[in-house]
Amino acid sequence: MPIRWNTLKVTEAADMVEDFLNQAVEPLECARNVAREALKIDSLPQYISDGFNRVVSDIDRAIGGSQWFPVGRIQAGIAHVRDNIPSAALKSDQVKQKQGEQQSLM
Repeated sequence: MPIRWNTLKVTEAADMVEDFLNQAVEPLECARNVAREALKIDSLPQYISDGFNRVVSDIDRAIGGSQWFPVGRIQAGIAHVRDNIPSAALKSDQVKQKQGEQQSLM
């Protein structure tokens, strides 16, 4: 049974998600660094440090970059989408798109 959804649109959407993620990574890394520095404040009560640790952990999970989360969950989700696009269907859609863009001589 042929695939009825457009693999090129799915690939394009995954690319867009990844582009936006890449734009968000630097500010999130800065926020993580600030939260880590805040943990070094003298006499910081544990109930406050718990909040900063949660921020660091949540950023680690989202974008990766720590020893426990080398790949972030968002990037892993994008990879999952790409890995599940049937290569034959993608190739077929690429051929269809290319043929649609080329002018016929007939």
